[in-house]
Formats: sequence, structure tokens, C-alpha cells
Amino acid sequence: MFDNMFGMNKGKAEGQVNELVDRLKERAGLSDEQANNVLETLKDFVVEKYPMLQGAVESIFGNK
Repeated sequence: MFDNMFGMNKGKAEGQVNELVDRLKERAGLSDEQANNVLETLKDFVVEKYPMLQGAVESIFGNK
């Protein structure tokens, strides 16, 4: 459902998440672990504050 809504498929979403991790590492000087922790924190925050977006967030960032 959300794949179509956001025009994304699993491979494209994973690629974009990897791109975001790379940007965090480059621009903020973060390690892989730190960049992934930032993404997990953002994901958890969005789902906590906007539970109706949980499906979209999991579609984009995965359900870890």
C-alpha cells in the first residue's frame, strides 16, 4: 500500500536509506553505528509522535 503511495519499492527505499546514512557520515562525521542510531532515533520519534505514519515509516526505513 505505502509502496505505491510514495512511489517506492523496497530496493529503492533501502538505497535511499543507505544514501541518508552516507550523508550523515559525511556531513556530520558519524560512524556507521552512530548514523544508524540517528536513523533509529528519528524513526522511533516519528512513530511515537505520529502513530498513523508507522506503516509508511516501516516501508521506508524497515521494521527493525
